[in-house]
Amino acid sequence: MRKTRSVLCLLLLCCSAAFVAAQRSSNVTSKWNTLSGNAPKVIARGGFSGLLPDSSFNAYMLAQTISSADWVAWCDVQLTKDGVGICFPDIKLNNASDIDALYQNKNNNYSVNGIPQTGWFSIDFNIKDLARVSLIQGVYSRSPRFDGTPQQILTVQDVATQVKPPGLWLNIQHDSFYSQHNLSMRSFVISISRSVIANYISSPEVNFLRNIASRLNPRVTKRVFRFLNEDDIEPSTSQTYGSLVKNLTFIKTFAAGILVPKHYIWPTDSSLYLQPHTSVVSDAHKEGLEIYAADFVNDAPFAFNYSYDPVAEYLSFIDNGEFSVDGVLSDFPMSPSASIDCFSHLGENDKPQVKLQIIAPQGASGDYPGCTDLAYRKAASDGADILGCPVQMTKDGIPFCLGSINLIDTTTAAQSPFSDNPTTVPELQITNGILTINLNWSDIQTLKPAISTRYSDFRLPRNPKARNDGNFTSLADFLTFSKNANVSGVMISIENAAYLAKQGLGVTGAVSDALSTAGYNNQTARKVMIQSNDSSVLEEFKKSSYELVYLVDDDISDIKNSTLLEIKTFANSVVITKKSVFPSEDAFIIGQTNVVQKLQSANLPVYVRLFNNEFVSQAWDFFSDSSAELNNYVLGAGVDGLVTEYPGTAARYRRNRCLAYKDLPPYMSPVQPGSLLGLMTLQSMPPVEPPSPVLDVSDVTEPPLPPVAKINPSNDNGSTARAPTTAPNGQSSVVASILMSSVAVLLAIFMVY
Repeated sequence: MRKTRSVLCLLLLCCSAAFVAAQRSSNVTSKWNTLSGNAPKVIARGGFSGLLPDSSFNAYMLAQTISSADWVAWCDVQLTKDGVGICFPDIKLNNASDIDALYQNKNNNYSVNGIPQTGWFSIDFNIKDLARVSLIQGVYSRSPRFDGTPQQILTVQDVATQVKPPGLWLNIQHDSFYSQHNLSMRSFVISISRSVIANYISSPEVNFLRNIASRLNPRVTKRVFRFLNEDDIEPSTSQTYGSLVKNLTFIKTFAAGILVPKHYIWPTDSSLYLQPHTSVVSDAHKEGLEIYAADFVNDAPFAFNYSYDPVAEYLSFIDNGEFSVDGVLSDFPMSPSASIDCFSHLGENDKPQVKLQIIAPQGASGDYPGCTDLAYRKAASDGADILGCPVQMTKDGIPFCLGSINLIDTTTAAQSPFSDNPTTVPELQITNGILTINLNWSDIQTLKPAISTRYSDFRLPRNPKARNDGNFTSLADFLTFSKNANVSGVMISIENAAYLAKQGLGVTGAVSDALSTAGYNNQTARKVMIQSNDSSVLEEFKKSSYELVYLVDDDISDIKNSTLLEIKTFANSVVITKKSVFPSEDAFIIGQTNVVQKLQSANLPVYVRLFNNEFVSQAWDFFSDSSAELNNYVLGAGVDGLVTEYPGTAARYRRNRCLAYKDLPPYMSPVQPGSLLGLMTLQSMPPVEPPSPVLDVSDVTEPPLPPVAKINPSNDNGSTARAPTTAPNGQSSVVASILMSSVAVLLAIFMVY
């Protein structure tokens, strides 16, 4: 046990939480809209069950280590054959333990609330029988790698005396079932209350809460009525929970509070979009009832309005300007702890607490199709510093913003007549694609943009209602909008320049001309960044005043000093991947490289890509919380900027008040790389993978760009680009683009919003 405690403390650079409550009271001056006026409680369901086996010692201790100082440990109480109360998440033990392997023939059939169920039930085992049973992860989408570590089933007494949480919540879910088998939950609760302080006791059964009322001190233990789904029947009254929630005056006669599924407060429609909030919080508070919200998890889809950001969801329940629940029941207690202390009551104009550049490479492309007017407008309003435009070229020489040269990746081209003539380009590793250079700008505008389906394999779609919303943006339009938006600069990304030159399209010249025409070449109010993974592209801009950004596409484990010197000859800063900072195996962080420190020591600012809110994009070490991941790269690695598809999440992180604390609370302290491995057995650890390569000089040097080919228009067969107008420098001109764009019209389009 001593070793386990040490490993859990190593999860954080700082694991002291004693100071948190005092700092909270001195930093959050706004009165909470809870019944008491105090901050909401964080209730950890089975400990930190979002990562570790539910109700295990390690799960409770991780919650103790990483949650707010006044967190509450949740225990789902089940009774054994000899009447011992254990903490276990389900009435069937085989759902989250290895009991079925140890007692293969001890399964049984019982009726639970009128529904026949088969499994291994606690009422068939004495507490001694369960001594060899080990807890395992019961949610199959979560990592099973901690299952090899023996985790004994804990009694209620064990949790109280070994974990010693500041608050304890006992949930009695199946009193009627145990009564049918001559086991009394009432007797157990009364008996355990003599030696253990239970701050909360909840149940979905009216009679149970009534029966224990006279035996518990209400100043010590609060009785909470738990609501199930609206159509479920409460056994004592034979009423639906949906009807009971309309009669909170009755609930007040036997309970001090209610616990409701979160959809009772913020319902969603069938498409998983929020509907207007109900009045249940204000109704409960009017009756003098505290109200707690349940079912918070970071690693499952929730309302699209939250953009896969768990902190945004918590804030909608505790800090929406109208009401606040009195507590939240979560599998990931770190997230509500940070939401309450660090992110609540922030204003849009609150100053950043850290120096950090936020780059939106295609706008807010997590919420809208990338590189559209909608994505750029949202990114600017969300607080992005830099808006990005990955430049593609059309057949008629118009530069525009799009994430890929292959229209199939980011538009509806595959469903258009243009799909009848696909193109294969081995040089670009494209098979059966529809290239931007094979269509005129007017042709492309007949298509619709398509939102990224980056995580469709995990059934995590992005904002389905807006999947094809917005308009394509030419480079000229983008530069005009950015000049008038509340951003500090732009980042122009250039890829495939050598290939385009062979097709008669000079993309570097097109970008240079567009920047000059828009007036970016002779001003200092807006930063201009030119990004490429091709050093020869950056060489083309060396005489400019722009910041030249070298993109290292691949994961690297180190960088040679000679490579640093070479990069400095053509770049001013570098973009690297997340795994080049924190390498991982099977999504577990195994360490930290010194790549960031080496680049910064060479006076090369470091930006890291690509950050997303979807939990599958993050290592397990970051607890399925995008803000926790950002924190590790900013405080743990000291990066200069973040490249993200969700700039709103990064902008809010930058303003959070905990960053200004003299001592960081545990939920805002970086996770120690590799610490989760210490909670696994050797056999359960992820397989060792070869390290990423070291970045060599040969990796960053490229031959000069070829001259732009002159394509004879008469030889145009429809599959090659038409010859563009040629400027004196040999690169294509963007005069046609500028002529097609009216600044007045653009301003009307963009500024009306």
